Amino acid sequence: MSSVYDYSVKNIKGEDISLKEFEGKVMLIVNTATGCGFTPQYKEIEEMYEKYHEQGLEIIDIPCNQFAGQTPGTDEEIHEFCTLKYKTQFPQMKKSEVNGENALPLYGYLKSQKGFEGFGMNPMAIAMNTMLKKIDKDYKKNPDIKWNFTKFVVDRAGNVVARFEPTHSMKDVDKCVASLL
Repeated sequence: MSSVYDYSVKNIKGEDISLKEFEGKVMLIVNTATGCGFTPQYKEIEEMYEKYHEQGLEIIDIPCNQFAGQTPGTDEEIHEFCTLKYKTQFPQMKKSEVNGENALPLYGYLKSQKGFEGFGMNPMAIAMNTMLKKIDKDYKKNPDIKWNFTKFVVDRAGNVVARFEPTHSMKDVDKCVASLL
């Protein structure tokens, strides 16, 4: 497969959603968690959705429980948490894996387009580096998703133009998305 539009994800009802449905739109694809230190990013993601959805932004929210078990619960419980706590309006997909043999094929493609380039130098980035070195001393050498709230930005032509680690500023993500609308 050679395009993001060749992939699909399942919604919380288990129905296939082809990313071809979002052709011509800007997509923010993010693996999320409900019990993570980065979970408050849902607020900023929802703000971006409200600000830019009418201009063509789509959020592809894929809950994932692969990082310290920080996304317990059913798809319905996750959805209820997000809509009640963060008033999210964008659709959530079925809880899925983003690394390993059971990873969504979409994530293999995204990681092949934009590999890991580091967490930056802010205090949270330094903490992430320290934690991940204990788990895998060579973590910097592979494109795997490192933690919850890793974001990929896809332009209107289907090109994966940016990858933002959870430690990157949401202001930078917002600027990137705004520049593509």
